[in-house]
Amino acid sequence: MRLPLAVSCVLMIAVSLIAARRAEQTCALDISLTDAQTGAPLAGQIKVTTADGEVVNVHELLSRGLGLKAGEPIQHWAVLTKPTTIALPSQLLTIEAFSGLETETTRIEVDLRDKTKHTLSIPLHRFYNAADRGFRSANTHLHLMKLSRAEVDRYLTEIPRADGLDIVFLSYLERAGADHEYTSNSYTADDLARLTKASGTGFGNGEEHRHNYGGGGEGYGHVMFLNIKELIQPVSIGPGIMKLGTDGLPIQRGIDTARGDGATVVWCHNDWGLEDLANWATDRIDAQNIFDGGIHSSYKQSFYRYLNAGIDVPFSTGTDWFMYDFSRVYVAAGKYVTPAGWLAALSSGKSYITNGPLLEFTVNGHGPGSTIDIDNGKPLKIEARGWGRHDFKRLELIKNGNVVDSAPAERQNNHFVARLNVTLETDQPCWLALRTPPPPLAGDAELTEPVNKNEFGKDLFAHSSAIQIVRNGRRYVDRKVAEGMIQEMTEIRAQIDKQSNFADPQERSRVLDVYSDGIDAMRKRLQD
Repeated sequence: MRLPLAVSCVLMIAVSLIAARRAEQTCALDISLTDAQTGAPLAGQIKVTTADGEVVNVHELLSRGLGLKAGEPIQHWAVLTKPTTIALPSQLLTIEAFSGLETETTRIEVDLRDKTKHTLSIPLHRFYNAADRGFRSANTHLHLMKLSRAEVDRYLTEIPRADGLDIVFLSYLERAGADHEYTSNSYTADDLARLTKASGTGFGNGEEHRHNYGGGGEGYGHVMFLNIKELIQPVSIGPGIMKLGTDGLPIQRGIDTARGDGATVVWCHNDWGLEDLANWATDRIDAQNIFDGGIHSSYKQSFYRYLNAGIDVPFSTGTDWFMYDFSRVYVAAGKYVTPAGWLAALSSGKSYITNGPLLEFTVNGHGPGSTIDIDNGKPLKIEARGWGRHDFKRLELIKNGNVVDSAPAERQNNHFVARLNVTLETDQPCWLALRTPPPPLAGDAELTEPVNKNEFGKDLFAHSSAIQIVRNGRRYVDRKVAEGMIQEMTEIRAQIDKQSNFADPQERSRVLDVYSDGIDAMRKRLQD
């Protein structure tokens, strides 16, 4: 029997109203994360999606993408550091969760239809424990802006815990006309101590010391001064960034002052900046940041070139503006370490960088930062391991900048593992390192292979610092590379002489002498 049209319409409207009412109904979900093996509570991140694949905003939790532009995958994740009651639609939902870089992603389907209250504890399966192996991680380059002080307090208290970071260096930066919005500039040593106590993450201070010819263009470069006693003045140099003054102070002046105060000096953004070679050649830099703020250049253009010229280059990284990625540097620093102790281990080269894959690498039982003398031509025993939540494809053994061996990543439960055990015969000095395939780079024909991405849509990377293999105390030096660096410093010196604004001959000499000293130091390396 067909219902009259009016009755049929009424029924359809009623059904629609009931469906809409159900869609508007919410369930109070008591949610927590735990270690599947021990039952201990964990801090981590969750993503909630409907049956239609729409991401649900969890208003009670901090957005992992706070301060970053909308539409990025990072905006889909929320930070959960303790058991919390959240309001979710009374629907069939999928919740994904993980903690730091060391657990698999757990996916749970939860039916909240016709429920107003529910409890859910999500077990996370750990496949690696860096702290148990004596590795401690840090973000060495971080600023925050355009957020309130309360928002930044919450950001720094919760996100490092959820990301599994042990230490964060929050750094001061000046830029004319913009730095009044740099909220992180307002944090004192007492504030950092308070954050350390509140979060369980160690906080250290820092300063970004820099020179630019234009507001954001390349200049002498910029460095991080970490664990400083006081700000090195001027913080930023030259009219390009500060709209006043001259180009008459080299970065090296600030470096020497900071080192005299016991600070650690980290060069930022790969080979960005004209003064990097001169300061590396004269042994003034403690570590080199790469991919801190994006993929600016390749390992080959910075790390490998320095190493091939006989310079020790500990690898480091951070995220610059906001923690837009998981990027961090691990160092072999023991079970407990202060920011100062961690920096000492970084400076010694006991490090690897990553935004996902976790590495272990030894040669004859010695890790990154070690020097091994060739013993009567005996082969070197190399052991390497890699773990990751996502498929990092393979481990690659690097010798003097070239891939000489590799091992594929294989699925193990819901994560990936790679193992590389080889012997290497060599009677000549060299340097060795371990990496996963590097991110592709536009314009570099050697870096065109796509790599997989992490939860935030960022290309996976991981790379260890080097292990030096020497013979009778002599290390590997590629004469052609070293001579190329001398030529480049000569050309940069001429460029700066022509381009810079100097007030007097003393300023000109003070800046140009940096490059003359770097050239002399590199020539001495070749003679030795």
